[in-house]
Amino acid sequence: MYSYAITQDLTWQADANWQQPDTPFMSFAYWQALTETGAIGQKSGWVPLYIIIYQDEEQSPVAVLPLFIKGHHQGEYVFDHAWADAYARYGVDYYPRLVTSVPYTPVSGQRFWLAEGVTVDQAIWQVAITAIDDVAKQTGASSWHGLFVNDEQQQAFNVLSNPLFEQQLLEREGCQFLWQNQKLTDIDEEGRPKPFSNFDDFLSTLTAKKRKNIRAERKKIAKQNLTCQIKTGNQITDEDWAVFYQCYAMTYAVRGRHPYLTPEFFEKISQTMPEHLMLAQGLDENGDIVASSLFFYDDPNQPDATLYGRYWGSLDEYDSLHFELCYYQGIEFAIEKGLQYFDPGTQGEHKLIRGFIPHKTHSLHRVYDARFEPAIANFCEQDRQYMQQYRQQAHNALPFNIDNMPQFKG
Repeated sequence: MYSYAITQDLTWQADANWQQPDTPFMSFAYWQALTETGAIGQKSGWVPLYIIIYQDEEQSPVAVLPLFIKGHHQGEYVFDHAWADAYARYGVDYYPRLVTSVPYTPVSGQRFWLAEGVTVDQAIWQVAITAIDDVAKQTGASSWHGLFVNDEQQQAFNVLSNPLFEQQLLEREGCQFLWQNQKLTDIDEEGRPKPFSNFDDFLSTLTAKKRKNIRAERKKIAKQNLTCQIKTGNQITDEDWAVFYQCYAMTYAVRGRHPYLTPEFFEKISQTMPEHLMLAQGLDENGDIVASSLFFYDDPNQPDATLYGRYWGSLDEYDSLHFELCYYQGIEFAIEKGLQYFDPGTQGEHKLIRGFIPHKTHSLHRVYDARFEPAIANFCEQDRQYMQQYRQQAHNALPFNIDNMPQFKG
C-alpha cells in the first residue's frame, strides 16, 4: 500500500537514494537553482508543492511528484487558453489551476523523482492522482495539467481505470522536432544504424537540394565576417555568462517582455551542474561576442543521451546566425560527443527542413467541473486526431533522401 504527504520545500531530497534523472532538468541542482533565484515561488506565480509517496511503513520515500498552484499559463508551452476562455464566458473562474512540469522547460521526460529500484506503475500514479485531487479540492483548482510526460510514465498513467476516479483521465498529444544521430544506410554488426562521423556525413542523407541550401546558409556566416565557437562547463567564463544574459534578455525585450530567469539562476547552474552545459557563441570580426545559444546535455554514456537547445539571443540582426548557432553547431556537437538525439526546443517547422524529425509528446489532464469536462474531453480527442495528421504531414515533408527516410512512428 502507498501513502502520501505534501510539503512545500526540498528537504525530502536527503531522505532517500535517488535514481539519476533522465534529463538535466529534473536534477536536484536545477531545481535548487530555480528555487533559490525565485523562478519557483510566490513572486513568479509557480507556487510549489511536492507530493511525497511512501510504501507500506517505510520511512523513506519511493517517489516524489512536483505540483504547482498557478494563476497564469506562463512558461508551460502546452496551451489551454481556450479552456480558460470557455470558463470565463460562463462566469466561472478557471484559476487557480494545478500544473506538474519543469517550469519554463518544454522538454519531455520523467515527472517523478524515483528512489533506487523503483519504477512508475499504476499504483504510484493512482496515489499521485488521489493527492492531486485532494489538493484541487483544498485550493478550489479547476484542473490539473501534467506536461511533457515521457512515454514510460504516460503509459503507466494510461492503464489507470477511469472508474477509480470521479473525473476522467484526459490526454493531449503534441509535436516536437528531434534530430537523430543515426545513418540508416550504415549498419553496424548488431544491425543498428551507426552514428554520423561528421556534419557532411549527416548532409549526405538529405536530398541534393536540401544539402545545397544548408551549405549556402552556413556560408553566409563567413560572408558577414562572423565566426562561431563552442565552450563547455568551466570553459565558460563570467564574461561569457554576462554577454549571454544580454543576448537572452534581448529575445524577450524585442517582444516587450521580461526574461523568466535571472542572471543569478545561470550563475548558480554554472557552479552546480557545469558538466551539462554548452555555450555556442557568434563572434564578429573584432572577436566580440554578438550572439549566444545555451544548451544542456546528458551524460553521453546514458541511454538515449540528448542535447537540449534552450536559450538563444543576438545583440544585432545577422542573416542565418540563429540557424547556425541553434541548429548546426548543436548537430556538430552532438556528433562529436556521440549523443543520440538533439532536441532544439519547442515548435517551428523551420526545424523540419533541416533534418529534425517530428516526435509525439504527451500531456495529461483532469478537469474538476462536470459542466465543462465532456466538452474538454471531446476537444482532447479531436486534438489528438489533428496532431497525428499534423505529424504525418510533417514527416512527409522531411528532407531525407529515399534511402535515409525514417519510419513514421505516429
